[in-house]
Amino acid sequence: MRFLQPLAFLALGLMTACASKPEIRSNTAPGANLSAYRTYAFVPNPGTDRGGISTPLTGYFKEAVRREMDARGFRYVESGDADLLINFNANARENVDVRSTPAPTYGYYGYRGGMYGGMGYGYGGGSDVETVRYKVGTANIDIVDASKKQLVWEGIVEGRLNDKVMKDPKTAVDKVVTEMFLKFPGRAG
Repeated sequence: MRFLQPLAFLALGLMTACASKPEIRSNTAPGANLSAYRTYAFVPNPGTDRGGISTPLTGYFKEAVRREMDARGFRYVESGDADLLINFNANARENVDVRSTPAPTYGYYGYRGGMYGGMGYGYGGGSDVETVRYKVGTANIDIVDASKKQLVWEGIVEGRLNDKVMKDPKTAVDKVVTEMFLKFPGRAG
């Protein structure tokens, strides 16, 4: 059971692509020429593994990343021989928004009915306060130059989570990875 709880939490973080309008960003290292690389491998213990155990989330990420890298002409090899190493992670956090809106002024005992305000003697007015809690998930893919041990590209997606994401994590991972790789600036050399 200890294993499943972190996995469910990570799955929440990963599924931002199915949430409302995720924010997708990428960064490429200055001077990085991604077409100079030909091969890739995954780091031995990606960020989605827990306690040395590979999670289903790790498998979903690997499958989606391989599809995207292969489509760009890169070739998968064992980690010792790769030009690029790929790592990924996902997480979720709870956000709290406190919203305050002015309450209507109805005057003494409400007899004005909102047709007009009072003279500011402290009767009526105030504000209505609403607290909204929601989960925000983030997924990252890091691509590292294996010989220099230097990050050359990263893709990041962040967005609000919903229940639909938890029902089909594999589809959500596919969508997240596809959207991140739309910002990938290169093909294999």
